[in-house]
Amino acid sequence: MTTYDQAFLQAASDPEAFWQSAASTIDWSKAPERTFEIGPDGLATWFGGGELNTCHLALDRHIELGRGEQVALVYDSPATGVVQRWTYRELLEEVSKLAGLLVAEGVTEGDRVIIYLPMVPEAAFAMLACARIGAIHSVVFGGFAAKELATRIDDATPKVLLTATCGIEFEQVIPYLPLVDEACNLASHVLSRRIVLQRAQCVTALKDEDLDWQQGLKTAPSVPCVPVPAEHPLYILYTSGTTGKPKGVVRDHGGHAVALLQSMSNFYGVQPGEVFWAASDVGWVVGHSYIVYAPLMAGCTTILFEGKPVRTPDAGTFWRVIEDHAVNVFFTAPTAFRAIRKEDPSGAMLENYDITSLRQVFVAGERTDPSTYEWLTDLLGLPVIDHWWQTETGWPVAGVPQGFADEIRIKPGAAGRILPGFEVLIVDEANQICEPGETGAVVLKLPLPPGCLPTVWRNHHRLVEAYLEEYPGYYHTGDGGYIDEEGYLFIMGRTDDVINVAGHRLSTGEMEAIVADHPAVAECAVIGIEDRDKGQIPIGLLVLKDGVTQTITQIQADLVLSLRTDIGAFANFKRVLQVERLPKTRSGKILRKTLRQIADNHTIDVPATIDDPAILDEIREKLVAASIGEVGRPSHGG
Repeated sequence: MTTYDQAFLQAASDPEAFWQSAASTIDWSKAPERTFEIGPDGLATWFGGGELNTCHLALDRHIELGRGEQVALVYDSPATGVVQRWTYRELLEEVSKLAGLLVAEGVTEGDRVIIYLPMVPEAAFAMLACARIGAIHSVVFGGFAAKELATRIDDATPKVLLTATCGIEFEQVIPYLPLVDEACNLASHVLSRRIVLQRAQCVTALKDEDLDWQQGLKTAPSVPCVPVPAEHPLYILYTSGTTGKPKGVVRDHGGHAVALLQSMSNFYGVQPGEVFWAASDVGWVVGHSYIVYAPLMAGCTTILFEGKPVRTPDAGTFWRVIEDHAVNVFFTAPTAFRAIRKEDPSGAMLENYDITSLRQVFVAGERTDPSTYEWLTDLLGLPVIDHWWQTETGWPVAGVPQGFADEIRIKPGAAGRILPGFEVLIVDEANQICEPGETGAVVLKLPLPPGCLPTVWRNHHRLVEAYLEEYPGYYHTGDGGYIDEEGYLFIMGRTDDVINVAGHRLSTGEMEAIVADHPAVAECAVIGIEDRDKGQIPIGLLVLKDGVTQTITQIQADLVLSLRTDIGAFANFKRVLQVERLPKTRSGKILRKTLRQIADNHTIDVPATIDDPAILDEIREKLVAASIGEVGRPSHGG
């Protein structure tokens, strides 16, 4: 048996042999002629000369192996009350027909297709159908603002847009076609066709130039897979756009397939035939990697969930899905569990469900605070495994790989150990490697392993400028953190979440961990606001658990003492503000930058990915009423 240290050393010292072995598990149409080549920018091109098709790996291959009658996809929609299942054979029929419809509409290898759909099975069908014919898909959240959709239409220049008549958010029907119409009017690029899925909740008369999805499928032929070169783009996934024009992260067929397939067994510890559920959205990288592609390539049953962790219908919905579909491994964001904890602090709803099928829970998307980790671990009595990765990497960089679970323990607050294939370093502003325990910028040594972004769509210079220039020889993740003496990585948040209080550089992530540990706090954000005396001072925005009897004044006193004890008086943490909710992206990341802009009375860059823009006005009113920051009145520290 290979140990973790042996695997890590082999991947670092002989990446060619390491990744040749991983690539040997892929069913190539044409075997690669070389493992990788390093370009002048330090990035690698993987599996040159090889040809494959990702849809074939996800569907056709399993039927050839006799797995055709196994359930491949479960659609569970508490939003509509619908549950549907497809075997691998049935899923292949759906995908092949939709691929045929795209071909009939003139889509060929290399053409782009934008997918603007809610969490419905047709979203997965569409992704796989594009992969089947060598088209390049770009999934945009259904319901995304028209301006943002227009930006993506102009950048990707798609031939076809696939959409639906509506989405459903907390039982509210959100019509999509007015947004699509506005986006098309704003965009310079002209689509050849819009194919529209009619949903029962919003049957709509279509324009003459639009094609009814269901009607189009009736006459569409089934089409075979088209083998494509390993470096051929599989998809474009746009980053959130919180810092300007969104970047189109490109994923290739070959490196993506190799990286994801090995991650299912080596990292998540999932075997063919098991049930894997990633409670995310196909608009995010998690949905691409671990709802659609990796589970199907691994021969698992995957679940596509149209709902929320709470209010569809209640805080027990996750446990219900796990019981109903005998989920073995579950993956979601920490914010989902914080929402559940807020509505059901004691976890009483779990008693209504049998989740004995569940083996592990994985969390990622933002740092899992120790308080949430301990609550969930105590509630479930199962391993709760934090891990860290990004849209740009496409698969986990750090965590507790289940292939080595007997060697690597779970350490609360840590993202885990570095996965074989990656080399993570912490560097200071002078590009010098930090000592263990010393906080700095988290960077990945070049070249990056397969599965990571090879380029930004139509703008490779932007990749170099955004990720490679600041720390030569490394990919800059934009996160800050440290590696401890045992080699565990701690991610403390984005580097712009470091604040300067009277000359002290302090991590708001570290402060949040302390605040979140208070028994009354369900969720929190600590931000630095401008102060004329100290530069910046921290304040805490708190969402309290239901049923809390302590006053906010009492909680504030507790937290001021805790921060003074654990960090020091120089942190100058003196104020908290109770809010009903925090502004987040649709993936659950708290919009701390936006909170700072509101508090400091700066122009607000409202991210396109915000879950509910109305919350920003609520926060502003709270800050004004509390006289916090420049919104209320100038703060003078103390």
